[in-house]
Amino acid sequence: MPLDAQLLAILACPEDRGPLYYFEPEQLLYNPRLKKKYRIDTGVPVLLIEEATVASADEHAALLENAKVHNLQLNFQK
Repeated sequence: MPLDAQLLAILACPEDRGPLYYFEPEQLLYNPRLKKKYRIDTGVPVLLIEEATVASADEHAALLENAKVHNLQLNFQK
């Protein structure tokens, strides 16, 4: 289930308030600056700092490569 474009436009990382990558197939929001992954449960982003998981170095590299290959942009600009 894709996230609504208007919702994506206002979502930010709760920790650093910066933009996030949205990986629709994985149902994941990702902060590349902090290497934090936020899951999306049945269409609802779980943006709780204590629920975030930290990407390993390999996961981080794979996510950034995936973003590059699919020409993903961070969801908003400050």
